[in-house]
Amino acid sequence: MANLDIEKTRNQARALLDSRIESVTQLVKARQRVADLKEQLADAERDDKRSYVRATKDGWSTEELKKLGLEPRAVSRRRKTSASQTAGQVPTPPHSDILDTATTQS
Repeated sequence: MANLDIEKTRNQARALLDSRIESVTQLVKARQRVADLKEQLADAERDDKRSYVRATKDGWSTEELKKLGLEPRAVSRRRKTSASQTAGQVPTPPHSDILDTATTQS
C-alpha cells in the first residue's frame, strides 16, 4: 500500500477550498456592489423628481421643459388599498375577462 502524506493532502485540500472561498467572496462583493448601485439609482431618481417638480414650481411649463429635452420621468405611483380589499374581498384581476374567454373556448 502506498504511503499517504497527511500534510500534503491537507495542503491540497486547503488550496481547493481557498479557490472556492475566493469565488464566493467575489460573488458577495459583486452582489453588494449591485445593491449599492440600486440604492444610488433610487436616490438619483428621487433627486430628479424633486428637481423636476421644483422647476415646474419655479414657472417652467411641461412643454418648455420638453423643448429643452427634459421629459418628465415615468412616475410610479403606489396603489392605494381600496375599502373593498381591506374588507376581505378579493379584487378581480385585470383582464380576467380574457382569461375566462380563453378557458371557456378550450
